[in-house]
Amino acid sequence: MANNQSVRRHLDAFTRGRIIGKLEEGRSVTSVAAEFGIAHSIVSRLWRQFQTTGTAIRGFSSGHPRGTTPADDRYIVLQAKRNRRKTAGEIARHTTQATGRPISRFTVARRLHGGGLFARRPVRCVPLTPAHRRRRSLWCREHRNCRDNEWGRVLFTDESRFSLSSDSHRILIWRERGSRNHPSNIIERDRGAMGLQFLFMDDNALCHRTVAAEQLLESRRLAARTLPPVTIRELRLALQDEWAAMPPQLIDTLILSMGRRCETCLAVRGDHIPY
Repeated sequence: MANNQSVRRHLDAFTRGRIIGKLEEGRSVTSVAAEFGIAHSIVSRLWRQFQTTGTAIRGFSSGHPRGTTPADDRYIVLQAKRNRRKTAGEIARHTTQATGRPISRFTVARRLHGGGLFARRPVRCVPLTPAHRRRRSLWCREHRNCRDNEWGRVLFTDESRFSLSSDSHRILIWRERGSRNHPSNIIERDRGAMGLQFLFMDDNALCHRTVAAEQLLESRRLAARTLPPVTIRELRLALQDEWAAMPPQLIDTLILSMGRRCETCLAVRGDHIPY
């Protein structure tokens, strides 16, 4: 078997670009390395190189002319700021049409990084009005002193996306570092409640009331399985297995955090908190 160094030398520019593209879509280094059959360290180095220099292509020469002008660069950044969900490919096509010169999505990504914008998953939460914040503060004041055994009878949930495809179709936005919780970078989500001997927290949406939705249990470890599920039945069984394997210590930690969450919410007067 070839060593890592020989494999790295034979990664052509196209393959390097594909790897970076998948990482920019939100894929993990581990899953991309497995897909291309190369070492985790190689993908990790390529990703660090791209984030640092704006390119994953090996620098044999510095004589290649720059493909965009300073005005093009400003136009590229402006497009991303006007529409945070616009992909690098869409910006590249728009800029190519506007300038009459072919510009790749990799060039666009480098210019956006140079302008301080990076593709990140947006925060998903409910946009809060003053009335929302008042009700959140009131709820936290009423429940801040609840005992751990009382929180232990509450189940909080929300929908999660599980796909048999390698493409997660997740939404990414272009944003500056440190602007994660800025209102322009937040996407709406919702919640609600029901229950028997437990209080079951969800938003009572129709998609939650289907038989299929009630049978599937949330997990975030499916992608790490040696043999990923390839059918709906395998996906359902895998979700149930992962839920059953969840360590009790994790659930206990979440229960013990509820008092702290209430205090944090009160400290910011009912606004969003980093949980």
